[in-house]
Amino acid sequence: MDRLFRQLISLDLPAGEFAIFGSGPLIIRGVIPAANDLDIICRGAAWERAKLIGTVQHSDEYGVTIATIYDGQISFGTAWGIGIFDVDNLIDGADMIGGLPFVQLRHVIRYKMERASPKDLRHIEALKNSNYSGETD
Repeated sequence: MDRLFRQLISLDLPAGEFAIFGSGPLIIRGVIPAANDLDIICRGAAWERAKLIGTVQHSDEYGVTIATIYDGQISFGTAWGIGIFDVDNLIDGADMIGGLPFVQLRHVIRYKMERASPKDLRHIEALKNSNYSGETD
């Protein structure tokens, strides 16, 4: 398991209060290589813990407040700055893989299609071309 996933596990965040979003769900499934950061959506006790251990700042680019740890390598937020997502739904419907909750791929794909950056489009193409045969919903 990637170093950042191990670091996240070591935080012992409350179960059912967070999920990994962004590229993390693709990384854990081996669709794309490990990245230099993880994006976590959270609520309740997980957000309170993130604020205590992290540096809290407002992202003007995305219009959200985030808490970052490990020099910005892991970012936590209670909202997703691109697209309209129900954070409770994303967390409650997360897939458990290796002891961590990951936002379902259908939401990741929707986010990456909405953002449509060159990197996101490469990630969508990698998923189409991957050997990953799991459910994408």
